Amino acid sequence: MHNWLALHGRGQDYCQLNPQPMAYYDGCISVDLSAIKPMIALPFHPSNVYEIDTLNQNLTDILREIEIESERVAHGKAKLSLLDKVENGRLKVQQGIIAGCSGGNYENVIAAANALRGQSCGNDTFSLAVYPSSQPVFMDLAKKGVVADLIGAGAIIRTAFCGPCFGAGDTPINNGLSIRHTTRNFPNREGSKPANGQMSAVALMDARSIAATAANGGYLTSASELDCWDNVPEYAFDVTPYKNRVYQGFVKGATQQPLIYGPNIKDWPELGALTDNIVLKVCSKILDEVTTTDELIPSGETSSYRSNPIGLAEFTLSRRDPGYVGRSKATAELENQRLAGNVSELTEVFARIKQIAGQEHIDPLQTEIGSMVYAVKPGDGFCA
Repeated sequence: MHNWLALHGRGQDYCQLNPQPMAYYDGCISVDLSAIKPMIALPFHPSNVYEIDTLNQNLTDILREIEIESERVAHGKAKLSLLDKVENGRLKVQQGIIAGCSGGNYENVIAAANALRGQSCGNDTFSLAVYPSSQPVFMDLAKKGVVADLIGAGAIIRTAFCGPCFGAGDTPINNGLSIRHTTRNFPNREGSKPANGQMSAVALMDARSIAATAANGGYLTSASELDCWDNVPEYAFDVTPYKNRVYQGFVKGATQQPLIYGPNIKDWPELGALTDNIVLKVCSKILDEVTTTDELIPSGETSSYRSNPIGLAEFTLSRRDPGYVGRSKATAELENQRLAGNVSELTEVFARIKQIAGQEHIDPLQTEIGSMVYAVKPGDGFCA
């Protein structure tokens, strides 16, 4: 870690983090990383994990389970077939993506080039896209000839961009299987729309196995089948792209400069002061075991509304409960009426509230009205 910080001009920021001498532990979990084989997280959750070798040895049984799960996910509106992608006992993948701030790091892209140098991704349905994790990483890879090696093998090199992690760009073909070194693989995170009859699937893998698969023409291949991973030249960080392009405004704020707003850049709506009490109406009740963040706010095309909070809110639960937004808006209108001094539509509600001990004298005009979502486990516990 010290070397990494020093390389980036921050060696003085390094400090060791150690437990105090009085620290004691109840136990220790020891993991032999060298014994862990390359793995794959199959649709439709990062926890649906198999060793790649295990999957390849049990394709029929495991893929059929995924197909059955896809029927539940699509609610009968779309179909995903995976067994038809088995050719001569091997699983043929349609797309490979090495991306993200961790997936597209220097070492991973070097490893991909080692696997693909002098090879071909093929000119069939399989395609490979590589996103270096930053502009300095991209520049060093270009200087070392790595970018040329990948392009020569048929890979597509894209700029540092977080799109693949939230479903913007590189949407797989309909009924396609994409293997990615990015974050989550929830249903439709890659951009498909089951309501429109679209369905595709994403499996998460390590970058080396994705490169090995690409070198094998798209047939699912574990990195353990190749022996080309040792040659990793030292990374040379160059701050020039940041100095020449990134505005350094820390403690140099130009408050006199007006902000430039496009038509889709909106302020947050004005929020009034909180009241002592609030009445919440359940506008959606979801009893699924887990409600993912992609179900709360879908990924993909919604990203264009990240600077427009009200526009983004229109997509809330749109794939899981299309009626939620309308019900929530109706509740918001009740709050607007309260602020205008009218709570006549909630007379019965407040009459019941006043029957609760301690709430006999609650003032409806001083009680905020809002909406809520009931879910067993909202969110998914996975970042980004």
